[in-house]
Amino acid sequence: MVLVGRTTKDAAVNQLKDDKQVINFTLAINDYYKPRNGEGKNSANYINCSYWMNAKLAERITKGTLVEATGRIYVNTYMGINGEPKASLNCHVNSIKLHSTAKTNKTTECALNAATITEPLEDLPF
Repeated sequence: MVLVGRTTKDAAVNQLKDDKQVINFTLAINDYYKPRNGEGKNSANYINCSYWMNAKLAERITKGTLVEATGRIYVNTYMGINGEPKASLNCHVNSIKLHSTAKTNKTTECALNAATITEPLEDLPF
C-alpha cells in the first residue's frame, strides 16, 4: 500500500539487541469528504510506520516532512490504561520517498547558504 502524508514529529531511531536499527515515525494523512446532505468534513488518520533499511534516513525525516511510504499495513490491538480495548494502524515500510521537508528546515538552509557567501557584491563582473 502507498501512503502519502506529513510526519507528526521527528523520526526516532531505536537500537535493538542484535545491533539492528529501526526508524519509527508517524504519518498524518488528511482526508476530506462531503456527505450527500451536509457540509464537507475534514479528518486525519495517523499511521505508525517502521522502516528497517537505512537508519541514516532518520536525520531527514523531521516534523512536517511530506513522506511517501510503501509497505504492508497491519492493525495492532491492545488494552488501554482504563482496561478499554484500543487499536493502532501500523505500516511496515519497504521504501520511502521524501517529497519535501518541513518549512522550518528550508528557512534554515537558506539562511545558512546566505551566511556562507563571503565575496563582496561590488566585485561582480556584470
